[in-house]
Amino acid sequence: MDAETATLAKPTILVVDDTPDNLSLISGLLKDHYRVKVTNNGERALKILRSDTPPDLVLLDIMMPGMDGYEICRQLKADPATRDVPVIFLTGKAEVEDEMRGLAMGAVDYITKPISPPIVLARVKNHLMLKASADFLRDKADYLEHEVARRTCEIAAIQDVTIMAMASLAETRDTETGNHIRRTQHYVKILAEKLRTHPRFAAQLDEETIAMLFKSAPLHDIGKVGIPDRILLKPGRFEPHEFEIMKTHTTLGRDAIQAAEDQLGMTVAFLTTAKEIAYGHQEKWDGSGYPEGLAGDAIPLSARLMAVADVYDALISRRVYKESMSHEQAVSIMQEGRGSHFDPDITDAFLELQEDFRAIAARYADSDQDMERKQAQLDRLSGTDA
Repeated sequence: MDAETATLAKPTILVVDDTPDNLSLISGLLKDHYRVKVTNNGERALKILRSDTPPDLVLLDIMMPGMDGYEICRQLKADPATRDVPVIFLTGKAEVEDEMRGLAMGAVDYITKPISPPIVLARVKNHLMLKASADFLRDKADYLEHEVARRTCEIAAIQDVTIMAMASLAETRDTETGNHIRRTQHYVKILAEKLRTHPRFAAQLDEETIAMLFKSAPLHDIGKVGIPDRILLKPGRFEPHEFEIMKTHTTLGRDAIQAAEDQLGMTVAFLTTAKEIAYGHQEKWDGSGYPEGLAGDAIPLSARLMAVADVYDALISRRVYKESMSHEQAVSIMQEGRGSHFDPDITDAFLELQEDFRAIAARYADSDQDMERKQAQLDRLSGTDA
């Protein structure tokens, strides 16, 4: 290490005193051990402290013209950028009250004049060591905080990718396009946000729950991977026995998600919500739905929200076997289903948000290319169905 590098590696001490002799004395005492900066006024001291290379410690006189040492210390400790720089008062004010005041303002030590050189050197060394330890712990804590945030973000991204991959797997065997997944996600989210202040739902719809709903919604039809192609891809109405098979997609979906959760060996919030949605989104408010024929509030809220989102999107979407319905026609049918198919309060929220639903549908609309790709997928699947 050359002389310049060695000097730069030394801690920097700022000495603030209005007396030239004191500056010379302290500077001479410290210069063999530290880099030393000196100034004789408070304004200049604060400028140095607020620079890009602040000192590691300040030796500060109290009695100075203009800005005294107490005011310098007060401003230093009030600024987040400089409050961790240790201050040692080095002063002729020897009263206990003066010392108590200085320490109360945030100084780490108080040395009275005339000074004892070994005492000054020992205390400076000790406080620099304490500062180095504090800086290390603070940097370590910041690193760990950033690392936890990074890993949390990474895990969330992995969850999102896994969910979308699973949902896309179901979508490749269905008459719906991938945009159906995106649209229903956003429908559910805006419904939940609209209802979070509603007396019936406020206790259930906090920010975390709404995030779980958004994350879980794409898995609502995951069970369709277990439905035979001859039924899933049938362009016309189902025969009664075919419909009974089709209805099992709710149970298949729930069980598939449960199996994944069992493999983890723990309960996961978004998978719990996904199970509710997959299993219950075909239930109806009046009890005429499936798989269990649940009615009213016995149907999980997540499933009731998805029912509104899913049916609206099915009505307005073009499929390989049907043309799309206008937004106005779909809204009319949804309104007719209030209190029979759908939770009345959720239906009312949908009606208030109908223009937002229309905007989401437009933002994630299916293109001709989407439909052509979907038709090609279905043609291939139909040709290999056992």
